[in-house]
Amino acid sequence: MSGAHVTVLLDAAIDGLAVNPAGRYVDGTYGRGGHARALLAALGDDGRLLVMDRDPGAIEAAQISLGDDPRVTIVHDEFGNLRHHLERLGWCERTDGILLDLGVSSPQLDDPRRGFSFQQAGPLDMRMNPAQGESAADWLAHAEVDEIARVLWEYGEERHARRIARRIDEHRRAARIDDTATLARLIADSVPRPKNNRHPATRSFQAIRIHVNGELEQLQCFLAQAIDLLCIGGRLVIISFHSLEDRLVKRFLRDESTPARPPRGLPLRDDQLDTTVRLRLVGKALRASASETDANPRARSAVLRIAERAA
Repeated sequence: MSGAHVTVLLDAAIDGLAVNPAGRYVDGTYGRGGHARALLAALGDDGRLLVMDRDPGAIEAAQISLGDDPRVTIVHDEFGNLRHHLERLGWCERTDGILLDLGVSSPQLDDPRRGFSFQQAGPLDMRMNPAQGESAADWLAHAEVDEIARVLWEYGEERHARRIARRIDEHRRAARIDDTATLARLIADSVPRPKNNRHPATRSFQAIRIHVNGELEQLQCFLAQAIDLLCIGGRLVIISFHSLEDRLVKRFLRDESTPARPPRGLPLRDDQLDTTVRLRLVGKALRASASETDANPRARSAVLRIAERAA
């Protein structure tokens, strides 16, 4: 496979950051660098960019593409650890913008050695950093049936989760599930063919990937620190591809941009109410245009949200 990667919502993301040419910016999910290169093009000589990714392949690509640019710092780590790196750089509360493009990238999906895709036979890995944590195969080898069913249901919204979990358990009693083709076949044999002709393993592969990589936990960790990393007026831009991710982002932005409500019945005048908010929402959630989704089907599920630090 080519490993070609088309950057989703590129113009909308860069516009949402309202780039200051002399500002400090973070691309927390470098991928193959589409957003980072566009950001650099908008920065002047005094601008600075920190790029991060947990995938060693992405970091190798960043070193090749951007390693000679003195404006760029490249870090191999999860974006949930961003505070540590900004403290080291002296950027805490001085960062003008942070961008996250969540989920899995096209090169990860297209490389059968990574084990993300049910469309190609390969080792059942699914780790974004193959040197960290346990693979999908290792997890399926020891996870309880109830845990497998819970992951498939909670992270994949797979309504046949328990049936699939039981089928996995039956198979692994005889032989370990070590490759994507075996797992995809087990799932396909367990459930009815979807009416929309989507592969029956789509939701399950997504759920296992999210679990193995702790993707929702990483996002929660990042959101808990994000506001304190931005300067006043700094922008936060997040692109989500999964409803659970977007739900976390939407709830966080709503809570931080809504004044706290006093207890019901408390006799307070309007001037006694604390109306301070830490974030201001910038526009409404954005989705890819019809022309972009036609050119890049991955963009169909993308949701982009923008907020600005207010206090």
